[in-house]
Amino acid sequence: MAYLTDRKRVEGLGSAKSGTHHFWSMTVTSAALLILTPLFVFSFGPLLGEPHADVVAALSHPLRAIIAALMIVVSFHHFRLGVTTLIEDYVGGQARKIAIIAMIIVSYGLMAAGLIALAQIAL
Repeated sequence: MAYLTDRKRVEGLGSAKSGTHHFWSMTVTSAALLILTPLFVFSFGPLLGEPHADVVAALSHPLRAIIAALMIVVSFHHFRLGVTTLIEDYVGGQARKIAIIAMIIVSYGLMAAGLIALAQIAL
């Protein structure tokens, strides 16, 4: 190990073998949310307080439905990554594994529910 350069040690990804991937996933989802959040707010902000029929008509437009779907998927993926980090930092033992599994199930469940609701409205 003494002959490894600094770069070679970094490429080893540490003992967990996943820290770099987790960091890049958080960075990519953050950058995607920087683009998607204003698109979502400017697309759906004017619809606040509008009648149900107007909202359904707006969501029937493919671009708005795609923006909403991307926002749901990216935000819940980012949520899952962040909550996993939080649980790893502050929960120990068997409760850590249970909490991580529970939050993964919750995040994917809410993501699926949002996409199903969006599909029912948009189609």
